Amino acid sequence: MGVKRWRAAILAALLWPNWVMAQDVTLTSRDGSLSLPGTLVGYDGEFYRIETSYGRLTVDGQSVICEGPACPDLIAPKAIIRIEGAKDAGIALLPRLIAGFANASGLDQAAPAELGQFTALTDPVTGKVLAEISFMPTTAEVAVADLSAGKVEMVVATVPKPEFRSRVLALDALVPIVAMDNPVPRISTTDLARALAGDVTNWVQIGGPDMPIVLHAMAPNSDLQRALSARLGRDVVAAVTHPDLEVLAEAVASDPWALAVTGQSHVGAARSLPLTDSCGFALFPSALAVKAEDYPLTVPVLLLTPRHRLSLIAREFIDYLSTPDAQAIIAAAGYVDQAVESRSVAGNGDRLLAAIKGAGEETTLADLQGLTRAMEGAERLSLTFRFDDGSDAMDAHSQQNLTDLARLIEAGLFKGKALSLVGFSDGSGAALANYDLSLSRARIVLAALKAAAPDAPETALPGVMAFGEVMPMACDETAAGRRLNRRVELWVRPDFIQRSVRDSPAP
Repeated sequence: MGVKRWRAAILAALLWPNWVMAQDVTLTSRDGSLSLPGTLVGYDGEFYRIETSYGRLTVDGQSVICEGPACPDLIAPKAIIRIEGAKDAGIALLPRLIAGFANASGLDQAAPAELGQFTALTDPVTGKVLAEISFMPTTAEVAVADLSAGKVEMVVATVPKPEFRSRVLALDALVPIVAMDNPVPRISTTDLARALAGDVTNWVQIGGPDMPIVLHAMAPNSDLQRALSARLGRDVVAAVTHPDLEVLAEAVASDPWALAVTGQSHVGAARSLPLTDSCGFALFPSALAVKAEDYPLTVPVLLLTPRHRLSLIAREFIDYLSTPDAQAIIAAAGYVDQAVESRSVAGNGDRLLAAIKGAGEETTLADLQGLTRAMEGAERLSLTFRFDDGSDAMDAHSQQNLTDLARLIEAGLFKGKALSLVGFSDGSGAALANYDLSLSRARIVLAALKAAAPDAPETALPGVMAFGEVMPMACDETAAGRRLNRRVELWVRPDFIQRSVRDSPAP
């Protein structure tokens, strides 16, 4: 091993929360060219942390030989993984995911006796306890404070915190719920917002019978209620509050005039009330719509972790969360996973109907016919790209979608398929200008994809098409609706049907 590799193995100093008695060690590069004396601070089975004359350093254990009385056995010590945060998501997801991780890792698991106690993961051969993992429900404020203080290693939350790393564990759609015998057939997003804010107090004001609306909700400091209030820009004026989503759904189901918003994963015995926008566009919380951010009331379930390095088994657990096995567990628990979803474009009649109903004066029959020809034989994937308002920069969710798409293309998962990036716009302004804008944004995504997947052959990359304002998904009268309409979708079709063109001609 050369000097450069040895120096690369000595990383920037990291704070290590579990101090051990300082003792002498010497870490020597495997070719013997450099030695680093110091006192051992910690070892997690992968990295040494030592105090040296240069400060506290983290050194890759595979790059060095440890000598001295403090050198540990080359076996990772027992990892303590304490998790706090959102009750409903934590209870629904974590026990299943921990069991799946143990099974995938070939470890034995001892189930905890009650909530908050550790479940032990042990080596089935040696019987050695490798990790103890626990989950304790608590408020977002307490969980974040404990993560900052080093009292826990992970937090389940719905709002990211810039001081911590965060990854999307799952997605959940917020849906309005009523009792089964409530006669109201649907509710618009504007009426729902007015009802939640207390501006509408009787069902007759939104097309129902002359009965008072009894508004139910979670406690104001719960993660879901905070996410909902953030979307409304106002607090929910609830007559009745509940400790968890299961109790909330039971209470709504038993009251014919109750109204609440809950996660789609916790509707229970209540009825999900179909949601429309202010123009009557149906908003379906399908898995594809949630993943593509087509459904406006979507909240992420996040796993927050500190910026310092966690134990090896904790990092392995986090890596496991991206596997197909973990994604299947998340979907089975009633949440929306991160796997790429597909749906027939031509069979999506509601979108074509919306295109016809929402066609403006400048949308011609030829435009609609061109759209239907392009839809034939194609499937839409959930990887969708949107841009920051007034910018040609993709938003954070779209940047992650771009990374995922590049990885899938480089892995050859679309072999025998033809991909298309299909641009759409809102209806503000002239139709031709909107077409140009939608095509420009599709090309921007393609250029970014080429940069993200530089080794992908040209034939594996998508073509681009654009249809401007021809297929709206939501009402152009609101800012939220216009944002939904401005998008670049990803379509896929068998390559033998028709290879997507690189640039579609202007209408």
